[in-house]
Amino acid sequence: MILRKSDQKTDKGPGGTVRIADTRNFPIATEVAAAIVKVAPKSMREIHWHPNADEWQYYLSGTGRMTVFASQDSSRTFDFRAGDVGYVPKSMSHYVQNTGDVPLKFLELFRSPRFEDVSLNQWLALTPAQLVKSHLRLDQSTIDRLSKNKRPIV
Repeated sequence: MILRKSDQKTDKGPGGTVRIADTRNFPIATEVAAAIVKVAPKSMREIHWHPNADEWQYYLSGTGRMTVFASQDSSRTFDFRAGDVGYVPKSMSHYVQNTGDVPLKFLELFRSPRFEDVSLNQWLALTPAQLVKSHLRLDQSTIDRLSKNKRPIV
């Protein structure tokens, strides 16, 4: 079985791409899901989390910085380059910035038949505005800039 680039689910924006391979487009992948992520300079893989599996990363090219948020007042930041491996436990929010002048390219790997992620931006945009304002003390102009459509690379 061959998975062609055209068969993969691709989220593309001006800052890069996320191409996904899982059971939806590669039925034999019953125990693994993957995404190849390309992040342009001055862009980042948005703040998100994976509700169904831990994330393993393998950095292919470029340089990046990842911050992982564990619990209240607890986060860690790590720098990566080609050949490095990263890890994010299930449900921990994180983002990856390109810190270099060339595209950052890495694999996201999951022990799961499906790739799933939750975008913080989209989640806040779909939450009633008054709740977001009250709990996060955000003004209306900030609320108005939230996107109901997922943008994995910003």
